[in-house]
Amino acid sequence: MSVEYDYHHLHHVKEQSKSRKTLWVTLILTAFFTLIEIIGGVLSNSLALLSDSAHMISDVIALGLSMVAIQLATRQPNARFTFGFLRFEIVASFLNGLALCIIALGICIEAVQRVLHPQPIQLGLMLGIASIGFVVNLILTLVLHNSVKEEDNLNVQSALWHFFGDLLSSVGVIISAIVIYYSGLLWFDPLISIVIGGIIFTGGSKIIRESFMILMESVPEKFNLDEIRSVIAKVEGVEDVHEMHLWAVSTDHYSLTAHVFISPNIQPFCVILAINETLKSKYNIEHATIQIEHADINPHGEYGKDFLRQQKQLKQQNHTSA
Repeated sequence: MSVEYDYHHLHHVKEQSKSRKTLWVTLILTAFFTLIEIIGGVLSNSLALLSDSAHMISDVIALGLSMVAIQLATRQPNARFTFGFLRFEIVASFLNGLALCIIALGICIEAVQRVLHPQPIQLGLMLGIASIGFVVNLILTLVLHNSVKEEDNLNVQSALWHFFGDLLSSVGVIISAIVIYYSGLLWFDPLISIVIGGIIFTGGSKIIRESFMILMESVPEKFNLDEIRSVIAKVEGVEDVHEMHLWAVSTDHYSLTAHVFISPNIQPFCVILAINETLKSKYNIEHATIQIEHADINPHGEYGKDFLRQQKQLKQQNHTSA
């Protein structure tokens, strides 16, 4: 007889229809314009344009990974992946950020070589493609911004930063073409490329940091662990809170575990219910595992001994005052 197990009382899945539609539109437009920009960059011999196209290639890869992450996020947990597949969203973001930083370094290296050995540029083609790129990136930035406001998704947020950087890059290429046209300073093209590389590297490092902190299961920045500990300690019947952990499985999916000593005169299930309700209403943490303990029964080393001494002293003081 087969048995179906309920791995969680909460569904560790994400149904993100808005994000999926947004990423599909963004992916198609980005792939089309990337091809145009590569051809234009080669024909015009503009490093700034080629640098921007390299960034666009990374965007296509990033968007593809994001689509895979969103699809996996809809799959139910199983006996092996009990938290579901939400974490792939973070893995994809980390890989995207790493790719951005590597591309940025490659652009800067090539830019330095162009500064030392300037090459002629076809300004008309460079300016035309950059202008089209500005319009495309502006549209995609607005589309992604609208999606982020409706659904919280680190991959879409990453894409938004990517295309904001692309928007600035397009402006930089346009400025570069105008400056070179009027001044003849060919080194201005690789200079703009270095600026573009800096923008790409900054965005990539930010994405790496955010995804790394989640992968390391650090406490999310929006929460104060000491504050939450004190709030739990104020729940009726709770005498001590310890061994507490709070982490993000994915964006907006948080889990918390804690051990608590409780008064022997109170029903343990009531304490658990009160803590869970407090966490949900005050912090929107819906997945919490609370372990009820007794310092005399559960070994806690010096920590447990100190707690028992403090409890004994407190009882003596209350008895003396009475």
